[in-house]
Amino acid sequence: MSSLSTSNTTSFSERYGRLLPGLLLSGMIAWGAIQLGKLEWMQSHGMSALTLAIMLGIVLGNSVYGRLAPACGAGVTFSKQTLLRLGIILYGFRLTFQDIGQVGLAGIAIDALVLASTFGLAMLLGTTVFKLERNCAILIGAGSSICGAAAVMATEPVVKGRSEDVTVAVSTVVVFGTIAIFLYPVLYQLNLGWQVLGATPAAFGVYIGSTVHEVAQVVAAGKSIGQEAANAAVIAKMVRVMMLAPFLVILSAVLARGKARSGSGDGKASKLAMPWFAFIFIGVVAFNSLGLLPAGMVATITELDTALLAMAMAALGLTTHMSAIGRAGIKPLLLAGLLFCWLIAGGAAINHVVASLFA
Repeated sequence: MSSLSTSNTTSFSERYGRLLPGLLLSGMIAWGAIQLGKLEWMQSHGMSALTLAIMLGIVLGNSVYGRLAPACGAGVTFSKQTLLRLGIILYGFRLTFQDIGQVGLAGIAIDALVLASTFGLAMLLGTTVFKLERNCAILIGAGSSICGAAAVMATEPVVKGRSEDVTVAVSTVVVFGTIAIFLYPVLYQLNLGWQVLGATPAAFGVYIGSTVHEVAQVVAAGKSIGQEAANAAVIAKMVRVMMLAPFLVILSAVLARGKARSGSGDGKASKLAMPWFAFIFIGVVAFNSLGLLPAGMVATITELDTALLAMAMAALGLTTHMSAIGRAGIKPLLLAGLLFCWLIAGGAAINHVVASLFA
């Protein structure tokens, strides 16, 4: 009995002890990113903890990590896979179904049309015009159409993308999302004269939330206009984020069907790679909508969630080589740039038409 107990203890320590160095490294980078993200300058420029974590990870990954990889590799892989899924699930505590009620049917329709048109355009341009690999186009499309880096990371397990593809997609989110922070206040002033999107800050806030990439970038752009615009922008953005789960389920089904048609997988019927964490994410949103947990506990959970996602981002950065990003070339950036133009112009048209129909 004593021998069996010792064996179990040894097995446990061997299995999870090897994860510890990588988890500590990812955790240290995440902690540094979170602290930097609290700085006023970082917040005003939409630099979230997630963005900073992948940037710090890339710097270390292309300098000292090579010597640490033998000891840290297992924990780093665990961070960018298992902790990522847990982070996406806990992200549901930031959302409630009541958010949908605040933007109404018009807001839901706007978000859905922006998501579908942007992702469709990404696939069309990415695979036919720029001749990118399908997974790369999917990841860039997900980041642009839904919620930036979080959407890219959530989509990666479904498409089984390479680290460099994920990093390229996240990089485009950083570049164009940062431009949006400074561009949208200028567009707001122009809209006061044109009134394409109505004259109220709230109407323009919905436009921001439905077209800007990252949540942090939405907050920064909205606050530069005013609190009313920021509130509407965040609500519209949260509804857009909520569409991540059905998007992943549909994407998984489409990819499985495509594999079955092409006959890949040794001639066997392709199995649907169901993203179960997406369903759990919706369940968490539903539970959070009931308001059963104290606000302080929810705040603590969201802080934990930020830490988990930052660790996943740090791990991604650590395993990304700049040479691989260089090999990707200018085409991913051009694709993301065209999608950004569509979000601005096409998104404005969608907002205008839908708002007119529901007026």
